[in-house]
Amino acid sequence: MIQEVTGNRNISFLPAGFSGNTTFQTTGDLSSTQSNSSANVTFVRPATFFISGFSNMPHAKYYYVFLSLVYVVTVLGNSFIMYIIYLARRLHTAKYIAVFHLALSDLCGSSALIPKIIDMFLFDHQEISYEACLMNMFFVFHFMNVQSLTLLALAYDRLVAICFPLKYHAVITKTSMSLTIGSMWIFSMSFFAVLVGLVNRLSFCRSTVVSSYFCDHGPVISLSCNSNFINYLLAYISFGLLICMPVMLITISYFCIAAALLKIAHGADRIKAMKTCTSHLMLVAIFYLPILSVNVKSISTSIDQNSRIFNNSLTQIIPPMLNPIIYTLKTEEVMQSIKEMYNRRKVNTILERNVKQRK
Repeated sequence: MIQEVTGNRNISFLPAGFSGNTTFQTTGDLSSTQSNSSANVTFVRPATFFISGFSNMPHAKYYYVFLSLVYVVTVLGNSFIMYIIYLARRLHTAKYIAVFHLALSDLCGSSALIPKIIDMFLFDHQEISYEACLMNMFFVFHFMNVQSLTLLALAYDRLVAICFPLKYHAVITKTSMSLTIGSMWIFSMSFFAVLVGLVNRLSFCRSTVVSSYFCDHGPVISLSCNSNFINYLLAYISFGLLICMPVMLITISYFCIAAALLKIAHGADRIKAMKTCTSHLMLVAIFYLPILSVNVKSISTSIDQNSRIFNNSLTQIIPPMLNPIIYTLKTEEVMQSIKEMYNRRKVNTILERNVKQRK
C-alpha cells in the first residue's frame, strides 16, 4: 500500500522561491504543511508514489498482456530497421541517419514506458520511489519529444529534396543531420531536466496516489499543496512548443511541397516525388493525430480516468510499433536493401555449401 514519509530527515536542496537559511524537512504527517516562527518550513517529500492505473476495470490485466506483445513487436521491428540501415551502404545517407535515430528513440521510449507498466500492474509493484518516479517522468517525455523533433527533421529533409533538389546534397549532409540530431538531444534533455527538476519545489502533503499509468507530470504536480503555477505554465509551454509547433511547421512544409509538385509537368515524376513523402506522412498522422485529439477532447469535455489512461497509453505505444513496419513496407530503398542483403546471404550460403562438398 501507500507508504507515508516518516521521521525528520533533512533535505539538502533549495526550491525556487526560497532563499536564505531555510530548513526543509520531511515529516510523518502528509495532511498539512506548517511554518514555524523561526522561519523553518516543513517541506513534505514522500518516499514513494502509488501509480493507480485503471480504476475498477474488469480484465485490465489482458490489456497489459497486450502491451507485452506490442513491446516485443516494437523491439524486433525497430532493431531490424536499425540493423538494415547499419549494414546497407546505400542507406548511409543523411535521411536514413534521421530514420535510424527515429527507430532508436522509438525503442528507447517504449523501453522507458512499457516494461515499467508491466512490472507495476501485472506483478503488483505499483509503488515507485520518489527519485525513480522523476526519472521515469524524464525519460518518457524526453524520448517522446525526440520522436516529435525527428519527424520535424524528416519533414525538412523532404522539403529541401522536393523544393530545392539542386541544393539538397549541399544542404542535407551527414554532418548537418548529425548536428541537428545532437542539438535535439541537448535541447530536449535540458528542457525536461528543468520541467522535472521544478517538481522538487513542490510539497506533497495531500496524497501520493498518481491517477495515471506512469509518473505523468500533470497528475503528479496536481497532488502538491503549495503553488504549482510555474509547473503548469511550463507544461502548457512544452505542449505548445514541442507538439503544436512541430505540427504547424510540418503542415507548412507540406503546403510548400504540394505547391512544388504542382509545378512538375510530368505526372510520372510527380507521383515518384509524392511516393517519397508517403511514409513520412503516415508516421506524422499516426504520431500527432491521437495526441492532439486526446488533448483537445480533454479540454472541451471531461474524460474519465480509465478512458484517459487507455487513450494516452495507446498514443504512446502504437506509433513506435508501426514506424518500422511502415518504413519497411512503404519505402522502396529499404525494401531493395533487404532484398539485396537476402540475395547476398543466399549466394554466400550456396558458396559455403559448395566449398564444404568439394572438401
